[in-house]
Amino acid sequence: MDPRFDSVAAEYEARAERESREMYNIPPDQMMARRDEMLLPVGRETATFLQLLIRGSAARNIVEIGTSYGYSTLYLAQAAREGSGRVTTIELAAAKSQYAREALTRAGLAEHVDFRVGDALKVIETLSAPIDFALIDLWKDLYVPCLELITPKLRSGAVVVGDNMLQPEMARPAALAYQKRVRELELDSVLLNIGSGIEVSRKR
Repeated sequence: MDPRFDSVAAEYEARAERESREMYNIPPDQMMARRDEMLLPVGRETATFLQLLIRGSAARNIVEIGTSYGYSTLYLAQAAREGSGRVTTIELAAAKSQYAREALTRAGLAEHVDFRVGDALKVIETLSAPIDFALIDLWKDLYVPCLELITPKLRSGAVVVGDNMLQPEMARPAALAYQKRVRELELDSVLLNIGSGIEVSRKR
């Protein structure tokens, strides 16, 4: 393992643990207002599984919809580097994208990532096909619209993953809508109880 990757991964884990403790002290009526401040990571188990999927499918054109602070981007970029691939990651908030860029620079992985700032739906329209792997992890009401736009750009055999399918509870209606829609498209799909729950789908 690259010690630079390990160091940045440890930084993310320390922040996630600290914020997890802080969330217990935030009144429920303030949580929604402050959620944008939080890392809210996919977690090491999910991130490692995403790497396995990328390595196993030899994905090179990798797309992340929802950079946030770059936790999962770190793992995607490491897998991309190993497979001579590249990650395009999309984030609406410029400050979050910059945080992620700086973290991945310290990890020695920024050169394998194209950081895009803007509305996810508009940016997806500009992406080059075919896409080999996609992670959807942004505001839940955008999951289905993002899926609709990215599916035609997926190559046959490409994998798309939707996070937060089981948790948090407040996102369950949007998660169920995503699971329903993904099964109506040309995708074989399965719900896995990993992390906060992920829907793993493969284009036929």
